[in-house]
Order: sequence, then structure tokens, then C-alpha cells
Amino acid sequence: MSTPTPLEAAALDALRSVIDPLTGQDWVSTRHLKSLTVHNGQARVEIALGYPARSQWPAYTALVEAALTPVDGITAVDVAWSTQILTHAASRGQALLPGVKNVIAVASGKGGVGKSTTAVNLALALAAEGARVGMLDADIYGPSQPLMLGIQGKPPSPDGKTITPPVNHGLQMMSMGLLVENQAATIWRGPMASQAFDQLLRLTNWGEPDQPLDYLVVDMPPGTGDIHLSISQRAPLTAAIIVTTPQDIALLDARKGLQMFEKVSVPVLGVVENMAVFCCPNCGHEEHIFGQDGGVRMAEEFHVPLLGSMPLDLKIRLQADSGQPTLVAEPDSKVAGLYKDMARKMAAGLSKLPKDYSGKMPAVSVQAKG
Repeated sequence: MSTPTPLEAAALDALRSVIDPLTGQDWVSTRHLKSLTVHNGQARVEIALGYPARSQWPAYTALVEAALTPVDGITAVDVAWSTQILTHAASRGQALLPGVKNVIAVASGKGGVGKSTTAVNLALALAAEGARVGMLDADIYGPSQPLMLGIQGKPPSPDGKTITPPVNHGLQMMSMGLLVENQAATIWRGPMASQAFDQLLRLTNWGEPDQPLDYLVVDMPPGTGDIHLSISQRAPLTAAIIVTTPQDIALLDARKGLQMFEKVSVPVLGVVENMAVFCCPNCGHEEHIFGQDGGVRMAEEFHVPLLGSMPLDLKIRLQADSGQPTLVAEPDSKVAGLYKDMARKMAAGLSKLPKDYSGKMPAVSVQAKG
């Protein structure tokens, strides 16, 4: 920005007092403020958030207006919002995927806790908030994302080597379930499954020309065995989240999953507590069928955020099984709002991680001495 006038300087000082509700940082010092001008009492502000939050722009505008309106000389405020999602460093300094800025693993450690349903709805929520998103189904033995996203048939290969991922509901998706005939069982040893995942990850043409995915969500298989460790070490993961239920047995395995990511230096953005409470559709009585606050305690134990607690709701399961997940079937519902809230928290946490600067490093060439 050019040198501010005294009035613009006063407006900048006022704007520094506005704290982003999700990052806990102001938009001036973090350089999300792109421009601020004041002309004839009209303040014009441009802010590019580092995470998708389109539904929150009106509320954020109110925060800016509340800060700038009291400034003497400002009579009106106009705020323009945009999303600028940056590429963040992958674990262990691994090379990034072509066409993908950030890779987020969704894991549970245990099956049957709603991990895949959570993963697809979080991916759809990120897209609804303004991000470009893809989904990779890493469960080689029990792929479920083709069913949940309503995608069938083998994807095309433009060159006989790479795969063009199909798109539905605005998401690119790749899964072994699209490559195996007639839902046949995949009976492979660990190394074969790991190699298959690596091919799905790296031979898929993610993103579009000049438009990389902001996030690739990886639906991890349940467990913490060799294949999970292999995936965690070989994939350029930016971060991970853990899905659990409040049940003690689920928490035991979820802890193992979280510790696995810690060992391979993958930041954990938070915990999702699934099936936290059942609300009777007839009488409204609430019952904690699988226990209470287990996810809360786990988040506190490992000093990570609790991204949210989801209800045990029959609709969530029925919608996912029909190929119309909640974010598609009922985008304005309370449950969809909970998924969006978790997605924003997750993305805001990721935006604070170290950036990837490898693309800005100058090329190195070796020349023979003449």
C-alpha cells in the first residue's frame, strides 16, 4: 500500500484492534489487509483471508465497521473480502503434489466412528466456504467415497498413465473403489496396498490448469498399522485431524492415531467428537449413548482444539449412503452449519502453519569450469 494519509493511518490503527475470531490475530499485522483508502469520508477496505469463510463475511464486515465508524472523519465503510489460501510446508520436507496446495488427513484409529462421513462433509464444507477441494479415498480395502459422492465407473486416462479424477458436488475424487470391478474384495498384502495408494495419490491429475486444489482431503483407512504409517510417511501431508466417538474404546484407538501423526511430525489440527449425543426425534430427549465429553478430554490431554461435536443423527447416515451428503442434501440445516464451523476452524488452524517457500527458491544449475 502507498503511504497512508493521517486519516488512513488512524483507520489502520483502529483496524489493528480487530481480531480474527478463528486465528486470534489481526488482519493488519498478518498482511491479510490488502488495501485501505479513505476518500470523502468513505473507507474502502480489501481483506484476503487465509482460509475459506464465505458465510462469515457479513459478520466480519460488522467487526470492521464497528472499529472504523468511530474514527473521526469516516462516515461510511465498504469492505471487500476474498480468499487467498497459501501452500504450507509438508511433513518432513517432502515434495508437494502437483496441483495441490495442502493435504489434510482425516483419521480415526478405529473403524465405525463415522470418519468417512465426516471427511466428505468437511470437504464439501470447505468447498461451500469458497475453496477448491479434492477427496482421496485412502481406504484400499474398504473404499466408501464413491458411494458417498455418488460416483461410478472407471475414470478416464488421457495418456494411459495418469488418471483424470471424476467430479461430483464440486469435489474431485479418486478411490480404489472406482478401479476395482464389481466391488470385488481387495486382497492385498501391506506393501501392495501402500503402492496402490501411492499411485492413486501421485498419478491422479489433481486440480485444473493454473488452478490447484486448495485442499486435498485424504480419508485414511482405520487402524494404525504398517499401511497407515507408510501413508503418513510417504504422502506430503500438511496436517491431520482425528475423528472419535466419546466411547472409551474409540478414544484408545484415536489416541494411537494422534500419536502416530506426532511421531511422523504431522501437525494435528484438532479432534472431531462424532456421535456425541442422540436427540430423540419424537420427544426431544437427549441421551449420551456412547459416553460424554470423551473428545473434549482427549483434546485437552493432547493440547489440540476440539473442532466440534456432532450429534448421532440418522439423517447424516442416510444422506451419505444415498450419495447426497448432508452438505448437499440440506446445506442450510443445523448439522450442515456444524460441519461448516468445523471446516473453518480446521482451515484457520492450518493457515497459521509454516508456509512452503520451495517454489520461491532460485533454480540451481551446475556448469563445467571452462
